[in-house]
Amino acid sequence: MKRQANAGLFCELYWGTSLSEAWSFGPEEPRVLAGPDEKAPLPLYGFGLPDEPVLLAERTERGYRVFIPPGVTLQRSTHRDAFHDVPESQLVQHEGRASVELPEGTTLRLTAGELHLLLQHSVAKDRVGQFRLQDLGWLAMVIALFLSAPLGFLIAGPTPQKMMESNARALQAAKEKEEARRKAMGLDTPLRPMNEDEKKQQQKTDGGTQLTVPASFSVH
Repeated sequence: MKRQANAGLFCELYWGTSLSEAWSFGPEEPRVLAGPDEKAPLPLYGFGLPDEPVLLAERTERGYRVFIPPGVTLQRSTHRDAFHDVPESQLVQHEGRASVELPEGTTLRLTAGELHLLLQHSVAKDRVGQFRLQDLGWLAMVIALFLSAPLGFLIAGPTPQKMMESNARALQAAKEKEEARRKAMGLDTPLRPMNEDEKKQQQKTDGGTQLTVPASFSVH
């Protein structure tokens, strides 16, 4: 996309070297009015403007015509080179006011004391009027990829039979793991009933040591 000439007017107000404010006026605004307060679309303090908003810039076939306020120093920069004074011979009297052309690629700097107003064309790009065939091809490819992803999952995804087999393998692996754990703990040997001798021996062991306690036994 290429830059569009006369796209609009971009304004920056500096106090010394510090940017104070900035404004942008689109191509639908052929006239830019300035004044000393907020009543004007472009409020400029300290530039000696009258109380009522006055015309500061208007669109022309080449770009913009900028009207220079009285007592303001005018400088110009072309293609971002250093600013230099604009000779009075290049100023044009239009409706009783001094003006200068602002073609594309040029920046004007209006200075009043410590205030500097920079005027230049705003950057815009041509809008695409319609899709090209190549754009439609890319769009169709993206849509096809987007739709094929879930379809491929359904086709190549797991079937109910595969899911059952997978569950069976998981259960078998868990069973083998549990059996190995029980074997390591010695719990894999089946229990057997105790015979009479073992039962008697357990009763003697569980009963502890037999003691003879006097009839008048007490605890303090």
